[in-house]
Amino acid sequence: MTSKNKTALVVSAHSADFVWRAGGAIAYHARQGWQVKIVCLSFGERGESAKLWRRPGMTLEQVKIARRDEAQRAADILGAEVEFWDIGDYPMRVTDDTLFRLVDLYRELQPAFVLSHSVKDPYNFDHPLAMHLTQEARVTAQAEGHNPGQKILGAPPVYAFEPHQTEQCEWMPNTFLDITDVWEVKRRAIECMAGQEHLWEYYTRMALQRGVQAKRNIGITASRNIEYAEGYMRLTPEVVETL
Repeated sequence: MTSKNKTALVVSAHSADFVWRAGGAIAYHARQGWQVKIVCLSFGERGESAKLWRRPGMTLEQVKIARRDEAQRAADILGAEVEFWDIGDYPMRVTDDTLFRLVDLYRELQPAFVLSHSVKDPYNFDHPLAMHLTQEARVTAQAEGHNPGQKILGAPPVYAFEPHQTEQCEWMPNTFLDITDVWEVKRRAIECMAGQEHLWEYYTRMALQRGVQAKRNIGITASRNIEYAEGYMRLTPEVVETL
């Protein structure tokens, strides 16, 4: 496959999650010619829009419109396609219709890799639910007996992007992606998320921290200057011919 026909899937519980946690990966692969599809399961309208709710007279529909606009502008900057499924948040609930919709998307897109949330998150139950949906749909999309005649999915690797509270989520990065060349793109996407402005600097510091760790893990003699990086926890085995 050339980069122009490679695809990737990002499943985001809320409308801002993909920006903070995977914006660099999205921008990097989009710049290489990949088709990157983002699914926002909800707008984060109840649990992640406190700044908007503090405005007098705010309604649920107005919050959704504002968060959708932010996420769409961010996705456009990153160079990705985004779908808004509006299944609700706090609490988020997944129906079979949602599951099978994601299965169909897997089979249509045939992603080379998949990004979603940490498996655990005691601070936000929507996040692990999104990852559970991501993994269950992936397995179902591989089943020959589900909608026979459709092209089944292979075994794309699944990566958990970084949660807000790494230790409490039992998340440990085992993969670093250098995003130095696309950092300014990610930062512009971050600044679209006006509803959560308090996180802009937090995730800038995180990118710098992961950049230091990434540089350390390519060896002290490497000439590559990594300043910004994203950390990922790969959940699926990697098959190699040499170590």
